[in-house]
Amino acid sequence: MNKTWFITGASRGFGKEFAKSALDRGDRVAATTRKESDIEDLVSQYGQAVLPLTLDVTDRQAVAAAVTETVDTFGSIDVVVNNAGYGLFGAVEEITEQQLRDQLEVNLFGVLHVTQAVLPILREQNSGHIIQISTIGGIAAFPTLGGYHASKWALEGLSESLAQEVAGFGVKVTLIEPGGYSTDWGGSSAVHAQPQAQYDQVRQAMYAASSTVIQGNPVAVGPAILKIVDADEPPLRVFFGEQPTLIAPHVYQQRLAEWEQWKQLSIEAQGTPAR
Repeated sequence: MNKTWFITGASRGFGKEFAKSALDRGDRVAATTRKESDIEDLVSQYGQAVLPLTLDVTDRQAVAAAVTETVDTFGSIDVVVNNAGYGLFGAVEEITEQQLRDQLEVNLFGVLHVTQAVLPILREQNSGHIIQISTIGGIAAFPTLGGYHASKWALEGLSESLAQEVAGFGVKVTLIEPGGYSTDWGGSSAVHAQPQAQYDQVRQAMYAASSTVIQGNPVAVGPAILKIVDADEPPLRVFFGEQPTLIAPHVYQQRLAEWEQWKQLSIEAQGTPAR
């Protein structure tokens, strides 16, 4: 059966590839973007199977209206993809409070707005799939990305709780955790804090490390997400790209080893059980 998708940030990168793959197989897509002109090509190619929606996910009322318009147009929503977001670059000392607040408004609260708007519909249907676009940076952290990590680590916790809360309503949740891809994430859509010379060496080391990463091809993510939404038992978490499969084991091995090293102190910190 054809599915109806609600995709935020559908004008480029992952969002556009998700939309194209869904439309190519006959699904319908409510495609949201900050500028409707950015998805004119989708409308031209796929016609009424696309509902173009101008949307700023930080506007809670606008999100609710977009979801309502989608249901009025297509009758239901089956797959929700929270893809809208951007990167914030800068050491923790460098980023401003406003830059961090803005990052959280889009990457976390924007997701919250969409998720809360669609949940009554999905619960009533007793079906649906919410897909949160996270990152390998949602479980691992790197220098000069603290603000971005803050938004994605929060998204990970929010979504894991959500998955447990809505399972009884037939609603599924998946966190997609991509590695590096050839998208505009670090380009014109990114925000860069005012650099301080004290962190130049850290920045240079980070740039050198990232320059050796083989970037994934965004075209491949469209077919991949179809396999996730069509699975009878989709994963709570799944990596996109080879890079996360190499990073994650090291991260968790390091954490387990450190927790084990300090296990006795952990036990001592419990103290005498209260009576």
